[in-house]
Amino acid sequence: MHGFYHSHWVLTFLIFFPLVAALAAWLAGEERARAVALGAGIVEFLVSLPLFWEYMPGERCALFPGGPAFQNCASIAWIPQWGIRYQVGLDGISLFMVLLTTLLLPLMVLGSWSYIKVGRRGFYASLLALTTGVVGVFVALDMFLFYVFWEVMLIPMYFMIGIWGGRERIYAAVKFFLFTTVGSLLMLVAILWLFWHWSGANPGAASFSYFDFLQLQLTGTQQRYLFLAFALAFAIKVPIFPFHTWLPHAHVQAPTAGSVVLAGVLLKMGTYGFIRFAVPLFPDVARDPATVKWAMALGLVGIVYTAMVAAVQPNAKKLVAYTSVAHLGFVILGVFAYNLRGLQGALLVMIGHGLSTPMLFFMLGMLYERRHSYEIDDFGGLAASLPLFATLLVFAAMASIGLPTTAGFVSEFLVLLGTYESHPWFALAATTGVIFAAYYMLPMVQKVAFNALSKPANRSIPDLNGRELAVLLPLVALILWLGFYPKPFLTRMEPAARGVIDASMQVRQIAPPPLTGGAGVTMAPAR
Repeated sequence: MHGFYHSHWVLTFLIFFPLVAALAAWLAGEERARAVALGAGIVEFLVSLPLFWEYMPGERCALFPGGPAFQNCASIAWIPQWGIRYQVGLDGISLFMVLLTTLLLPLMVLGSWSYIKVGRRGFYASLLALTTGVVGVFVALDMFLFYVFWEVMLIPMYFMIGIWGGRERIYAAVKFFLFTTVGSLLMLVAILWLFWHWSGANPGAASFSYFDFLQLQLTGTQQRYLFLAFALAFAIKVPIFPFHTWLPHAHVQAPTAGSVVLAGVLLKMGTYGFIRFAVPLFPDVARDPATVKWAMALGLVGIVYTAMVAAVQPNAKKLVAYTSVAHLGFVILGVFAYNLRGLQGALLVMIGHGLSTPMLFFMLGMLYERRHSYEIDDFGGLAASLPLFATLLVFAAMASIGLPTTAGFVSEFLVLLGTYESHPWFALAATTGVIFAAYYMLPMVQKVAFNALSKPANRSIPDLNGRELAVLLPLVALILWLGFYPKPFLTRMEPAARGVIDASMQVRQIAPPPLTGGAGVTMAPAR
């Protein structure tokens, strides 16, 4: 097994096993589909878990001796005439995104155990197929392969919202699909342009390799347009203000598992894209002062504006949906701070948000199963009738706010430190986001759990059962672990984070070619 965890086979298994399990869940029938999905989710998580201690920070595979350091590498010809390869690898950034994805999978199945009553085999097959796309995005090192996984993820998510969602599910699903597809198509155009540019400079050596694209020398204008194409796709996925309008509808209408996977990992694909692709591929534009100020300004607006919008929401699920925009605004600040503290803080926010916000969505889903409502005014005094639920709701809310000893505090504190080093005024303004977080989260908790128990329907609903505790308690443990002792996480991500910062400081800009045309510099393709 030691060799398995130091080869590409572990990544290949984690990518394609959920797809095979999706077929098995579909064939198992309505009654057995959830049991098959649960078993597959547990296997997927248990197989991925040893990566946490088997991963060796800073080590690199022999397959890619230059450029960023990756492990568990593979580079196998897929469509050789176009230079498309099955090229995957793992570093300290993608490691935690993969582990977060595999952790949430069995929890989502358990959380949907009694929620999904119709079309179970289709639902669980979609959830498993979605996992294939998400894991693939986080480990792909061939740009065409990355784009395939990026698009594969959209289809099952569209069906999860459109079939198993709420009353306005079709509107929400179509809006989600259109927003993300527009950004994706622009990114595809940019990827194809990079491919043609590489092929023109290296006749007979067609390649979509991430490592080859990192070697390209581009003019300032070329970098600017390419960066905008990538950044727009990732900004929509995060989402960054003002591209966030699809998110509240998708969250409110999605089933519980759909909201969990959306907040837990799908939004992180956008921030991961900035860190992995937009910044290292186009460093001259990415670190340009105008770009940095615009990015930080949009992140800051997202923190403050969406917090104010969240505070006036009558629907608890929509309130939590808006908080995602605010939290991920901190990630944008950390990424564009261009220092180790800021970037490590951004990565920790991605992990911490992927624990606390899914916990809130799980709990709101459990409440919906009992009362069939997300409206805050329909509740009140639940601490008297559901003490366990109220206790964990308070904990999840405190973790979302960023209470010390929780993941939110450590991560946002690092982001603010890193941002203060490079842009003090942005850091000071972003600090108000912590206050606004309490402003929108605490009144919701008070109205749901601690007001008078005035509605008869709330008196007889049952408290959390064993299955629901099995969903929530692992998230509690991880939130506290990350809050009390983040060192194991920081140690594993530090070399990769330094690599991103170093890549962002490189100069790849060249002077525009003369009007008569000019040949590119020939470089050896990475294999």
